[in-house]
Amino acid sequence: MFDSLSSKLQNAFKNLRGLGKISESNVSDSLREVRLALLEADVNFKVARDFIEKVKTKAIGQEVIQSIQPGQQIIKVIHDELVTLLGAENAGLKLSGNPSCVLMVGLHGSGKTTSSGKLARLLHKQGRTPLLVAADVYRPAAMDQLETLGKQLDLPVFVRRGDTDVLKIAREALDLARTQNRNTLIFDTAGRLQIDEVLVQELVHLRDLIKPQEILLVLDAATGQEAVNVATHFDQALNITGCILTRLDGDARGGAALSMKAVTGKPIKFAGVGEKLEDFEPFHPERMASRILGMGDVVSLVERAAESVDMEEAKRLEERMRKGQFTLQDFLEQLRQMKKLGSLESLINMLPGGAEAVKGADLSKQEKDFRQMEGMICAMTPVERARPEILNARRRQRIAKGSGVTVAQLNTMLNKFYEMQHMMKKMGKFQKMLSRMGGR
Repeated sequence: MFDSLSSKLQNAFKNLRGLGKISESNVSDSLREVRLALLEADVNFKVARDFIEKVKTKAIGQEVIQSIQPGQQIIKVIHDELVTLLGAENAGLKLSGNPSCVLMVGLHGSGKTTSSGKLARLLHKQGRTPLLVAADVYRPAAMDQLETLGKQLDLPVFVRRGDTDVLKIAREALDLARTQNRNTLIFDTAGRLQIDEVLVQELVHLRDLIKPQEILLVLDAATGQEAVNVATHFDQALNITGCILTRLDGDARGGAALSMKAVTGKPIKFAGVGEKLEDFEPFHPERMASRILGMGDVVSLVERAAESVDMEEAKRLEERMRKGQFTLQDFLEQLRQMKKLGSLESLINMLPGGAEAVKGADLSKQEKDFRQMEGMICAMTPVERARPEILNARRRQRIAKGSGVTVAQLNTMLNKFYEMQHMMKKMGKFQKMLSRMGGR
């Protein structure tokens, strides 16, 4: 996420950190690199210019705190201005009425249908009762996709195949929501081109009928500055309430995210950060600014862990570790808990300096190694997982063949497991000794 921009900013910060004093000339020279980094990231020209001017004014106008290096103080100013540029604070949904309506709009291929499903999942976890409405009457595959998402989420989807009257579909969906006590309707509308005024007018009529509390524009973050132009057009036609940036995990530049609020005046409310339904998060400007500047996002990492990890299972595993009873089955459960948190790259990027620390490392190989480990353990019987000491040559050959690896690879995995098991036993003995001595 924003890898290219983050890398260029880190290079610019090397010069800033070396500043012994703050003067108008050396600040201007250092900020020139920051400005170039923003422009190369496809940030709107006026937005980049105004951003640099604000940073420069605040940096020169501030008194230097004695305990902080001048360069570090300027980086703090850049961070604060970046937060303001991104929207200052998280702009949540403002849902009222029963039922509430959310209108999802955007271009072809921007990710509206998937985002509708992701939003429904998030609202359901927050205690709401969403109903997904298939209002794309031009693309039957969109209805099929929305139904599939509904089944995965165990949430209802309102579909009327063969009916091309969007307003009739909306009325029936509202009636159904009232009878079934569904308090939130999410309308997945047809993708359109910004120049297609007929379809845009259809959206206007639908908006006037359902009177949505939220009109969310779904945009592909990777389209950069063009996404901001699209947002301006839709906002003029519909008066959108906010944006959802999709494929933010694959956006190395960040132009759309950094320009959106300043150009349109409308906040980014959510970000799609992966293909899975759970890869969807509220957009927090301060956390995003920290990620862009290489400071990590530990708060989001902790929230993701709290949501994904089964705490009872984690406590059970911790207890077995302390007692030296950790088995291959436990190891398998641990690997699966880690997978729930997301890709290795996304986790590392949330740690301060994580992206820089592993620059050039082949994280895809690490992911492949984890999958291979999982495959090897799954190829074992329950007895073999509980008692790996019974794994003789014949058993090892069978497991290796069943998981598509060599016996040597299997032996390497087992040796790593034995080392881990040995370390856990030593830690358990150490804790027992501390408890006898009155420690913790």
